[in-house]
Amino acid sequence: MRMPSLTRMEAAERGALLSVRSYQIELDLTRGPATFRSATTVIFDAADTGAETFLDIVPSRLLSATLNGRSLDVTTLREGRLPLTGLAAENRLVVVADMAYSRECEGMHRFEDPADGQVYVYSFVYVDNAPKVFACFDQPDLKAPCTFTATVPDDWQVLGNAPATRTAPGRWELTGSPSLSTYLAAIVAGPFASFHTRHDGVELGFHCRASLADALKADADEVFEITGQILTACADMFGIAYPFGKLDQVFVPEFSVLSLDHPGCVLLREQYLFSSTATASERETRAVVLAHGISLMWLAGLVTHAWWDDLWLGQSFADYMAHRLTSEATRFTGAPTTFAARRKAQAYVPDQRPSTHPVALTGPDVRTVLLELDRISYFKGHSVLRQLAAHIGDEALRAGLRTYFSRHAFSTATFADFMAALSEAAGTDLEGWARAWLQSANVNTLTPEITVRDGRIDSAAILQTAPGSHPTLRTHTMNVGLYGEGSTVVRTVVDGPRTELPELVGRPAPRLLLLNDGDLTYAKIRFDPVSQESLPALLPELSPINRAMVWCSLLLGVQDGVYPAAAHLDLVRRMVAVETELSIQAEVLEQARHDVADRFLVPSARPAATARVADALASRLTGLEPGDELQVTLFRALVDFTSDTDLLRRWIAGTALPDGLVLDTDLAWRVRGRLAVLGALSEAEIDAARAAEPTALAEQSAIRCRTARPDRRAKEAAWTAMTTDSSLSSYQLFAMAEGFWQPEQQELTQPYVERFFSEMPKAAALRGDMVLDLLLRSLYPRYAATPATLALAEDMLARDDLPPTLRRRAADYTDDLRRVVRARAAAGE
Repeated sequence: MRMPSLTRMEAAERGALLSVRSYQIELDLTRGPATFRSATTVIFDAADTGAETFLDIVPSRLLSATLNGRSLDVTTLREGRLPLTGLAAENRLVVVADMAYSRECEGMHRFEDPADGQVYVYSFVYVDNAPKVFACFDQPDLKAPCTFTATVPDDWQVLGNAPATRTAPGRWELTGSPSLSTYLAAIVAGPFASFHTRHDGVELGFHCRASLADALKADADEVFEITGQILTACADMFGIAYPFGKLDQVFVPEFSVLSLDHPGCVLLREQYLFSSTATASERETRAVVLAHGISLMWLAGLVTHAWWDDLWLGQSFADYMAHRLTSEATRFTGAPTTFAARRKAQAYVPDQRPSTHPVALTGPDVRTVLLELDRISYFKGHSVLRQLAAHIGDEALRAGLRTYFSRHAFSTATFADFMAALSEAAGTDLEGWARAWLQSANVNTLTPEITVRDGRIDSAAILQTAPGSHPTLRTHTMNVGLYGEGSTVVRTVVDGPRTELPELVGRPAPRLLLLNDGDLTYAKIRFDPVSQESLPALLPELSPINRAMVWCSLLLGVQDGVYPAAAHLDLVRRMVAVETELSIQAEVLEQARHDVADRFLVPSARPAATARVADALASRLTGLEPGDELQVTLFRALVDFTSDTDLLRRWIAGTALPDGLVLDTDLAWRVRGRLAVLGALSEAEIDAARAAEPTALAEQSAIRCRTARPDRRAKEAAWTAMTTDSSLSSYQLFAMAEGFWQPEQQELTQPYVERFFSEMPKAAALRGDMVLDLLLRSLYPRYAATPATLALAEDMLARDDLPPTLRRRAADYTDDLRRVVRARAAAGE
């Protein structure tokens, strides 16, 4: 059953009428693999006696509903809404229903561990999904305490927002929760392995599946240390101690997002539970994810947005705070560099697509807002807040945050409330700044204009442009770096289409003029001819954050067709030999292979270019000391770039490996995956590896390998499953999609390009919005960069029966494909 999306007008009317006192939710999770029993008692007041409204519930079967002792007609339930009439001033509503378990993180997700057969369930109620777990008034401003009672198998434990107490064998109660929006309610159950400690009076718990207990045990000290450091840093930044008493963090299987951040109970994706060798860069990423969830205890839990269109504010600020506080409070000081190298680029791309939107969201209903909560919201929002800190100063930022939290603690607030607090602290009206940066879309391009006479700068300026569809020019507080014989950094403010830089006149002419030195603003930067020519020599001498920022800019240049893909890959080849920053190596190599080489490079040039990068990787690996932290990162990249099946075969046999490198589970499946793509791994070998390792990771890796083989039957079987089988879990589906398209197999997969555009409109109906959104990232035929593919895409987009998620994402990815076609044409294809 698909609910209509709650509109802002409906929510305002219901919010004005109702005041919810409490939810009492009793769940029976022992009734089998398909459904669970949910009984909800809602105590609420109504401002107008005799009024009517509706309750949100999406059951498998609605058994009964009683309002103030009066039985309601359950057959009146329509599209997830149960009418409530004749309300009293004080109301007691009891609803009993059987609810369906999910395999796609929509409601109560159920997972059976292939390693030991144990079952785990967790609620995924984030935006629109709470009614699939319990009956409720599902909108953020109707906050109320939630009490959960759960019946579970005797060997399970239960976790949630409030402390859980085992009252009898198989019976648990979670009482004393703070006042919660329904989308922040959490319950998790299963035979978890658990680890506990305390930090400044706060009970801390980390939990995972029993089969992964050894991995969590090995890292328990690290994750507890980071959690404590971030809790202290948040309290210092926000001026209020952690507000929820206890904090459980649970690694859960088949999770569709990186984390879900409920007050007192954060859910985390299992990829951050390392059962194989993890690089320092991956551990840094985990620390950032932990910090993101912890900061949302204040940014969404303590002060909750009044309506969904302010969801972006908590997520943008959480991402900014996560990277900032991780670098300031933990040993992972390079988090801003990692952000500049990778995540920021992931904002620039969608910000130039047809679906671009302001960081600050607006929408008439929940589904529209949720569809726009994307990497613009997270990563551009993060970048804009970093620019805000540069604009008003860190002291004013900190003071504004403290005012905001103290003024609205344990309540709801709006974006206007947030900006009012910051404006007070900064002593200036930030409305104009917010309008330009947060309420307008797309990205500016900054280009240096410099003349030189007798070895010195004769004139210098910065030109700012904006696309015609989004013409906003912004005020950029930024640094300009001059590099050559010595270096100088100058702070300036760019405002308008042309900003003169008289402070540079008379200085020695630099070999490299670097706009946005230190990565303080959000803009595409270009290089003057002398600087671009000097980049290969001077890039290694820049600071890590500047190297990361330059690599991001060069990638944007490839995507815009102003920097050749072949030149980018040649610079990557040179970078491999000298780069010491782990995150830069990891991110740039991933971009070079999967974006530049696989898509933007002319296909005929791809084998030679990737081979040259592979040779550079092999050479650098040979020169590393055993155990060097770069080993794993460079080896993973070499697996991606090489086409030497004999070498890959020796690796999978455990020979010819770099000294000190262990072929653990993760690396072994990576090697098998590359062999599968190259047609050098049989179905029997995949089955044998899977049988030897009965884990969820192995299952997903095996699916990916089977789909990646250049075998017509394997492709057809995967395609049929992806487009017709609604019983697949989201992770099984994603694994197939990730394996399906391969740049080496374009002739084999060419028939499926047309099939994607003809069959996807029907297949999309099998998936929820979130799963469909994630599926399309991999399933869109991104390597078929031809005018014929663009024509097929335009024909599909002209249909009037496309689901909104499919229409939006297909339009975006078609625009990406159009960029590739243009770039290849410019390169002479």
